Formats: sequence, structure tokens, C-alpha cells
Amino acid sequence: MMSVFDKIKDAIFGKAEAAEAPGSATPTAPAPSAPPAAPSSTAGAAPKPTVSAPPSQSATSAVDVSAVMDAAVKASGERLNWRTSIVDMMKALNLDSSLANRKELAKELQYTGDTSDSAKMNVWLHKALLQKLAANGGKVPADLTD
Repeated sequence: MMSVFDKIKDAIFGKAEAAEAPGSATPTAPAPSAPPAAPSSTAGAAPKPTVSAPPSQSATSAVDVSAVMDAAVKASGERLNWRTSIVDMMKALNLDSSLANRKELAKELQYTGDTSDSAKMNVWLHKALLQKLAANGGKVPADLTD
């Protein structure tokens, strides 16, 4: 079973990859490097590294969490403030934002406070989640992780 954090990360990073895919899937980018090597064996070998390079570049380059979240909020059609609310963040990503699910996320992120104080837990969760996204390849504004 996938963890709550993994669902959030996949929702954000997956949306970023989907947004980048049309630009990186352009066949003209690999083609200019292929023409100098005309033989089929060299041309066949060259596209494979080129094809596997974009995913590794996506994995190593930071995903702009703000851009993805702003787009998700806009797509939701709701007035959501993902920058301050863990609930709104999860809603924008079409994920279960129930108290039970947030308590599970708190457990995953090693929250040591009282989970019955949901307001305090939510503030901690929001910050901890953004910090963990940053640690896993997300580009998060510094003011949201301080």
C-alpha cells in the first residue's frame, strides 16, 4: 500500500512530469545530435541514452512545487490556499484530506505532538510536508519551509 506522503509526492511530481512531457517529448531535440552519426547501429545506440536521459534529468532537477500546486488549485476551480493549509493542499491534489488520513501522514512524518489537536498538527504537517518534498527533489519557496 502506498504511503500518504508517496501519494502526495507522486501527485506533485507526476503533474510536473506531465507538464514537462510535451516539451521534452519533442522528437526534434534528439534528432540534431543523431544526424552526424549516420550508421544505423550508431543511430540506434544514440537515441537510447537520449531517451533515458530526460527521465533522469527530471528526477535530478527540482520540481517547482509552487507552480504545480498553483496549477492544481486553478484546475480545482475552488478557492484553496495550499501555501498555508495542508487540507487545501491535499484537496487541490484530489487526495483524501480527512483527519484520519492526515493523522496517518503525521505518523509517517514522525509527528510527536498530540494528534487530537488537529490545528497544531495541521500547521506542523504542512511545514514538514514541504520540507520533505524539498528533500526529495522539490523546489519549495524558502518562506514555506522556515
